[in-house]
Amino acid sequence: MPDFVALLNHVSDNLKLIAAGSYPDAVARATALLSEALAGGQKVLVFGNGGSAADAQHIAGELVGRFVRERRPVPVIALGTNQAYLTAWSNDVGYEGAFARELEALGRAGDVAWGISTSGNSKNVVAALRRAREIGMKTIALTGEGGGEVGSLCDVLMAAPVRETARVQEVHLITYHAICSALEQAIR
Repeated sequence: MPDFVALLNHVSDNLKLIAAGSYPDAVARATALLSEALAGGQKVLVFGNGGSAADAQHIAGELVGRFVRERRPVPVIALGTNQAYLTAWSNDVGYEGAFARELEALGRAGDVAWGISTSGNSKNVVAALRRAREIGMKTIALTGEGGGEVGSLCDVLMAAPVRETARVQEVHLITYHAICSALEQAIR
């Protein structure tokens, strides 16, 4: 049986670590970038694999629906949710370019591409952020420590200063909930 108290203490230690470093500044810069884009009528396209795909859908759900209070919906699209497209493209062409292709179809200059990759090296996330920059989109990412290859493709990189995948994902959840809360306060 796992020691739940020890696990909670470990999570608490990670929260103290991220609160003390430069991570909060990166989150504030990403929030400002998102807020400015949304105020200008732009949309957000968010994407990742596995748990990060679930996080992308969670973010879209909170912002299109509501996080805490009633307010207007925010244009956020979680990529990879169109199973017919995703499976056909991945089978016929390859999974590495699947998000990039969706960004090309749905994204416009000034929109925000938000990649999520715990390693920062997911090939399809890297390819999508690269394509987003070519389109003229703003780019942000949530990663683990160091940022990986994704780091060089972002206007704002939020690299959680932890390495273990589960801990990175815990930090990501807290991060995007904080962002959703801040954006919701700014939405009129």
